[in-house]
Amino acid sequence: MSSWISRSTESRNAQLLTTAVVSGAVVASAIFSFQKVRRMTKVADLKASIPEVGEDYPTQRLTEYGAASHVFAPSKEDERSVALAARARKGDYDDDLILEQLARNRVFLTDPGLAKLRSAFIVVVGCGGVGSHATAALARSGCTTLRLIDFDQVTLSSLNRHAVATLADVGTPKVHCLRKRLEQITPWTHFECRNELFSEQTAAAQLAPLNGQAPDYVIDAIDNIDSKVALLAYCKINNIKVISCMGAGCKSDPTRIFIGDISTSTDDPLSKSTRRKLRLRGVKDGIPVVYSTERPGPGKAELQPLPAAEVEKGSVAELGVLPDFRVRILPVLGTMPAIFGLAVANHVILSLADYPQEYLPSKSRDKMYDGILGALQGAEERVARALQLDDAQGLKLPLTQDDVGYLVEEVYGGRSVISGLATRLVLCRWRKPVGEFVDMSTPGQKSSLLKMRELVLMTKEEAARHEKDVLIGGKEVEGVYGGEVVGRVEERLAEEERFRRFR
Repeated sequence: MSSWISRSTESRNAQLLTTAVVSGAVVASAIFSFQKVRRMTKVADLKASIPEVGEDYPTQRLTEYGAASHVFAPSKEDERSVALAARARKGDYDDDLILEQLARNRVFLTDPGLAKLRSAFIVVVGCGGVGSHATAALARSGCTTLRLIDFDQVTLSSLNRHAVATLADVGTPKVHCLRKRLEQITPWTHFECRNELFSEQTAAAQLAPLNGQAPDYVIDAIDNIDSKVALLAYCKINNIKVISCMGAGCKSDPTRIFIGDISTSTDDPLSKSTRRKLRLRGVKDGIPVVYSTERPGPGKAELQPLPAAEVEKGSVAELGVLPDFRVRILPVLGTMPAIFGLAVANHVILSLADYPQEYLPSKSRDKMYDGILGALQGAEERVARALQLDDAQGLKLPLTQDDVGYLVEEVYGGRSVISGLATRLVLCRWRKPVGEFVDMSTPGQKSSLLKMRELVLMTKEEAARHEKDVLIGGKEVEGVYGGEVVGRVEERLAEEERFRRFR
């Protein structure tokens, strides 16, 4: 073998061949190295061109479970529908055919009402169970301009409640799923699809006019509280008509669904959180909402806990699509989002068509708040008479009926913090006031320096005992109540103190 190699290397042809091979290898290596360096340079330039996140370039972090892809292959039927819709929007569709399809709405709303609906521009934010049914009802009823906003995709679990999604739509953006299916029903409708996350930073662009026409109505079908609050606050501040859908999860009784002002939407956890955050932004009423007064009970569906295996892995927040986005399974009866969505669409249709609306109001508690405010004034006068003044009659309180409603509903949930009872409720100081607590600097006027964070909700009987033992008698609350009650009260008062800074 060694002699063969020796003879081969002595051959001139072999030497030329060896030189060619080595030269080729060197050239190839140089080319590959150059290409690698060029790729690295381009990647570095691309990364350098991406601006830092800040006020000028806001962003939201998405995990690997994030927004739907814009890329999906349409079927032949989809392509035919798209072509027909394109022609219809250009006017290549007989208006008599459109009016025939809308004949039942036409005789109900009358020609002027239907004309207003057909000329309206509506924005739907959130195209899941609620938003899809609202959008489908609006398109079928004659609305011809719809902007759809949602960052999410259709999943298998969406099919129990989505209005039009099929198995073929799984994995596609919800906004394009709606457009694709509804164009097969109302091809003349113009859908502007935005496969985007709604946020406070993008609100102005996402709710901007379309072809010079400002939104006539905005539908809030978002299930993320921060995005919901951002949308409602923006609409309220900018005088854009909006209706919001509260929680349909864990609900099953359609007879308890109401349409009313957000300030009256009690017995709904999502509504409670939304009201509180809106109040911090200076918005406490003036927004119509669809909500349910159904309360949880034995045997009813509840929010499912996160599996222990997932908790043990740590970084539970990373399971969500967005920061603070729910990661636990929310039980949803497929019929309820549809009812909520249709109620929303019904309200918008009637409002735009100027059709009379007389909703059955949910129970008003204003009279109860007035009674609680009056009882609190009487209690303050008695405490002031016992501790500071001889004549405390006419003592003024720095609280309003709205403040009382906020404490009763938002802080204490309409139940006594002592016993949990929900009847014969009053507000009462928690601890005995220290020093002077009545301001008499204004001649002829006596004003209590009472703060909201000093008040707790009790029954009348509990408050009478509390006043006698603690406020006038001087006992410490720790000696009157057990540690569990004291801890619960202090937790509520601390919570109110945190929110007080934004009031």
